Amino acid sequence: MGGGSGLGPAAAQVACTPVVTAISGQISLVAVLANLLAAPAVAPATVLGLAGGLLGLLWAPLGQVVAAPAAWSVSWIVVVAERGAALPTAAVDWGTGPVALVAITTLCVGLVVLAPRLLRSPVTGVGCSALLVVTVLTRPPTPGWPPDDWVLAMCDVGQGDGLVLNAGGSAAVVVDTGPDPVLMDRCLDRLGVRAVPLIVLTHFHADHVDGLPGVLDGRTVGEVDVTSMVDPPQGAAQVAQQVTSELVVAPYAATRRVGEVTLQTVWPLPDAPTSGVADGSAANDASVVLLAQVRGVRILLTGDIEPPGQLALRRTLPGLAVDVLKVPHHGSRQQDLDFLTGLGARLALVSVGADNDYGHPDPGVVAALEATGATVRRTDLDGDVLVLSTDDGLAVRTRG
Repeated sequence: MGGGSGLGPAAAQVACTPVVTAISGQISLVAVLANLLAAPAVAPATVLGLAGGLLGLLWAPLGQVVAAPAAWSVSWIVVVAERGAALPTAAVDWGTGPVALVAITTLCVGLVVLAPRLLRSPVTGVGCSALLVVTVLTRPPTPGWPPDDWVLAMCDVGQGDGLVLNAGGSAAVVVDTGPDPVLMDRCLDRLGVRAVPLIVLTHFHADHVDGLPGVLDGRTVGEVDVTSMVDPPQGAAQVAQQVTSELVVAPYAATRRVGEVTLQTVWPLPDAPTSGVADGSAANDASVVLLAQVRGVRILLTGDIEPPGQLALRRTLPGLAVDVLKVPHHGSRQQDLDFLTGLGARLALVSVGADNDYGHPDPGVVAALEATGATVRRTDLDGDVLVLSTDDGLAVRTRG
């Protein structure tokens, strides 16, 4: 009975792996164990949840009582999923191209043939299991990543922003944390960042702050700067609960040095409103905008600032020129193109999720930036993007 209970999820995982890989571009190394742990909770969650819903139509208190164990079961499934995904090597990046999919399908077929022979012997069975455990619990090195001359990393965090400025040694300034703690944590691990003396959260939307726990996990963290606009309130409250120190409103026009990073807050203005409107545009336009310099490279980090704010910056800072521009709002169509193209940036970075529902980045915005001679790099196509300050000038390295 015990062997059969383990073979079911294993067989299902082998059969589904090519399909899952085609969708996600990854191969899960923990799916079989996670399915085994979650399996006992699936039936109660399904049956009692349905029964509670039906009985609730007749008498709500009875439906709640019956459905309560279903909620507990779902909570267990969520815990298993979160803990499994948080393991150092829970999944391996594979790709979704034809060659990658043919290769994983071939590997799955080979596994079906070889697995029974390997597991039949206690020596090879235990050896394979031990190898899998070690692989999952340790993070594989990325040779040559990051190179010593990196100044800025744009982490591939999906549809959101996660920027890292190299402060020297194992320290960095983090500007926004993306929507996913696991992705943000892994990016910082790959960069070798163990200390974050300053975090700047440009505004409180989930795609910029929900990854904060990934930055806090296992690292020394100093000050956390935020925008003056407390919108959305639940996002601000969530951030306040997660950090141990008091949040600091990014001081306008103040210039500070954090290791090898020099930062100046150029937006929002000191008299900016502190509450927004329901559509979220005010929160975007209250994004903290930073002018940074690292090893001689001038960088403008713009959060999700909207055209009105961009216009105000164009008037407030005439003649502003930078080497690197983080394109506002993931390359949204709503831009002040005169502002963006007038910065003279040689490199434009777009932090954006693959196949997002917003049409980001807008092709017209990308074309306008490229027409100025700027190179456009985007996380949905390039993965993690590193900006380098080399002897020959500005350079880029990607990790797709």
